[in-house]
Amino acid sequence: MVDLLIADGVSKRYGDFWAVQDVDLTLTEGRLTSVIGPNGAGKTTLINLLSGLAETDQGTVRFVGADITCLPIHERVRRGISRSFQITSVFPQLSVTHNVLIPVLARRSEAASPLRGISPDADAWREAVGLLGEVGLGDVADQPAGALSHGNQRLLEIAMALAPRPRLCFLDEPCTGMNPSERQQILALVARLAEERRTTFVVIEHDMDVVFAISEWIVVMNRGEKLVEGPPEQIRGDQAVREVYLGEVLD
Repeated sequence: MVDLLIADGVSKRYGDFWAVQDVDLTLTEGRLTSVIGPNGAGKTTLINLLSGLAETDQGTVRFVGADITCLPIHERVRRGISRSFQITSVFPQLSVTHNVLIPVLARRSEAASPLRGISPDADAWREAVGLLGEVGLGDVADQPAGALSHGNQRLLEIAMALAPRPRLCFLDEPCTGMNPSERQQILALVARLAEERRTTFVVIEHDMDVVFAISEWIVVMNRGEKLVEGPPEQIRGDQAVREVYLGEVLD
């Protein structure tokens, strides 16, 4: 399998506090990876460093062999890295289709004025509609995004993250604020897309039942450092991981 992204000693400090410290990580193409850890473990900061939302203080990040350590987030998107965020970030007054159309147009270099009449060529429109169908939102395509339920807005964000056709897609707590049924729907969708698409997913998630059900590889963070990584069966039985979680979620 191809090593898609390699982080070597990445670190981020805020004042005297190391949010992420000396993390080495390899993300393999086609392998669904989950990043877990208690609150404050550094999970989101790590994803911010890898996706370009935050600048590294130390270390390097390589993607498909190229050094992207100093590239801003929009350049990483152009190279094939995409992400969603913990906080819902749709355009509430635009239609569901137009929310997906904007990143489609950006990828097609038609985003100098992305809202210009929003009457793109038929191919871009079909692509946006097709993405909505993939995530199960085809029947609400004409509704304002702000009128969607929280769960459907999260589905819309996944469609928006897929619009740049990424090789690597980070999903930062895609199930935040959802009930158990909605969580299962979202993560079943991610698992299906991982199988059907040429997209490698990395998911931050707190629901350990879900993590162990869908993940092929798990990275455990604690206090800004990578504690351990490995296949689910190894992580479930790891004593250090059990101590971090006090044994409550791994039994």
